[in-house]
Amino acid sequence: MAADAAIIGHRISARFFTGARTISVFAFGMALSWFLAISYVLCVLGYLLFPSLPINHAALTIFLPGFELLSWSTFCLGFIESFAWGWYIALIFGPLYNFFVTRWQ
Repeated sequence: MAADAAIIGHRISARFFTGARTISVFAFGMALSWFLAISYVLCVLGYLLFPSLPINHAALTIFLPGFELLSWSTFCLGFIESFAWGWYIALIFGPLYNFFVTRWQ
């Protein structure tokens, strides 16, 4: 019975890794960058439309240096930095993921 469980476990793990594919770093970078940029815009819109919500928007300055609420120049800076963060993550994570997924197939 234990041997059957080990065989089934091996088949499941083999099936899981056999179909693993690499990801396009460019597609991942674009998707993640636009996701973060759109999330940033929604966050700023939330601040403008619902200023009484108890959300600390000053926390954005942790990840977006130079960001201050709210002028057009800092809004554009925050948008560009959000987009850049997406590419930074994609350029680090994408190749690492591709490296490991090809090693463990």
